[in-house]
Order: sequence, then structure tokens, then C-alpha cells
Amino acid sequence: MPLAMNRDVFITCAVTGSGGTQDRSPKVPRSPKEIADSAIAAAKAGAAVVHCHVRDPETGAPSRKLEYYREVTDRIRDAEVDVVLNLTAGMGGDIIFGGVENPLPVAAGTDMIGAEERVAHVLECRPEICTLDCGTMNFAEADYVMTNTPGMLQAMGRMMTESGVKPEVEAFDTGHLWYAKQLVADGVLEPDVLVQLCMGVPWGAPDDLNTFMAMVNNVPDNWTFSAFSLGRNQMAYAAAAVLAGGNVRVGLEDNLWLEKGVLAENYQLVERARGVVEGMGARVIGAAEVREKLKLEKRAPV
Repeated sequence: MPLAMNRDVFITCAVTGSGGTQDRSPKVPRSPKEIADSAIAAAKAGAAVVHCHVRDPETGAPSRKLEYYREVTDRIRDAEVDVVLNLTAGMGGDIIFGGVENPLPVAAGTDMIGAEERVAHVLECRPEICTLDCGTMNFAEADYVMTNTPGMLQAMGRMMTESGVKPEVEAFDTGHLWYAKQLVADGVLEPDVLVQLCMGVPWGAPDDLNTFMAMVNNVPDNWTFSAFSLGRNQMAYAAAAVLAGGNVRVGLEDNLWLEKGVLAENYQLVERARGVVEGMGARVIGAAEVREKLKLEKRAPV
């Protein structure tokens, strides 16, 4: 399809993620306060949306504790800067098999819980947006599978929609977009879907431009999309996403480096992305315009 550059772009900052990055950079935030402070700094730098996981404050390991999500939510909402809150709902679908000869029983690190528990923090904190990883895939490590069955996605998606939280479909390959369309057809998702195109995540869609455009061409015209890639291609994909008609995601979840040998902070990645967007002649929009565009309800501090 012909490219239609986006002239009004919002930036999402993925603040900390759930990968094992906490020991690779001291700038990866761990505690709820550090995560909230980093999100607030990113918002001041130009991020209209902050996407947050939580971690154990001592070890930095990914966590699902409701009290951590509650603290992050409250701190961000109490801040003097306006920003759209996007909480992950990707935790709790992890299977680590026992090995190629003895896959069962599953190994330590498996974290499989039910749909209600996977969205409990979303229903409690009621962010404007939460993520919905729209498929199952082999995910980097040898025996780890990120598990999101159709039944699980139906149940989680309905709870999100009925609670007034907008799901952001995380699409790691074209089949995930295909199933997201089915969720719309089934009435699980509203027709004006928000989708994140996740490029270069092993072993999903590679981040070459031909594959990226295949993903873009599978996004319906009435959907809103953002895109990102990992590591050194993060800023290149900020430009590619805008050129293809989409929005931008950056942050320490996806990339730890500002440049070779220089570890980044989230606000610096947002500043760099803002420079890319504005250098292309587009305008970076803020939280209020994002809410209007995506029909979101601003949540008051509790």
C-alpha cells in the first residue's frame, strides 16, 4: 500500500519490562518509586503514554504483586505531569519445559495462572490502557513458551473491555493480527483497536522492513498502531513507524543504550525519539490528544 506518513505522533515509553535486563544496566528501574519516577521523567520529556511492568525492588526480578502496581499507579497519577497509563497484562502465561527429552513436568520459572488473576491488577488499578499479547510463541530461550490461548485471550479481553480499560494488542507476528481481527468479530474488542507491532523479538516477526510492511498492511484502516524494534534498531523504527503512518515506542524494556558504550535512561530515549519525529516534520502530541484520539477516560488519583 502507499505510505501515508503520520503527522500527529504519540510516543510510548516502555519503562522497565520483564526481561532479565536489571543486571545489565543500573539505570533499569526496579522499585515502584523508581519505575514511577522514570515514567514521570519520560512524560516530561514528551512521552504521552507510559507502559509499565513491576519488579521485585530487591532482586529486580519481574513481579505480579498487586501492591507494586498500586504504588506505581498512584505515584504516576499524583504527579504534576499528565500521562496515559498503560499496564502490562502479559505476566502469568509462562511455560518453561523440562527439556527436549523430558518436557514434563515443567521446570522452575513456569508461571501459569488463570485469566482473572492475570488481569486482577488491571481491574484494581484501572489504567487507561493495558496490553493483550495476542498469541502464543517461542520466546528467545530454548524451552520457554509465552502462552496465550484463544480461550485465555477471549476471557482476558472481555474483562478488559467490560472494565473500561482499552486493550493494546501486542502483535509479535502476522497471525496475532489475524486473531485480533477475530476478537473484534466476536465482540471481545471494540472495532477501533489499538495495536503495538513488536518487531525483532525472537522468535516472532524479524525487524526487516519487508516484514514490517507486511505487518502494517495487515492493520485495518480504522485501527491505531505503534511499532518498535529492539536494541540498535530502536530509533530507526521510530522513523519507520512514523513514515508508515504509525506511532512510536521507545524505552528500556526494548533497548538499554543511548549510543555505543553509553547506557540510556528512559527520558533520554524519549528525547531522542522526539527529535527523530520532529526532524521528519511531524508533531508530537500529548496525553490529552491521545485520550481524545483513542476515546480514553482519564483516571483521577485515588
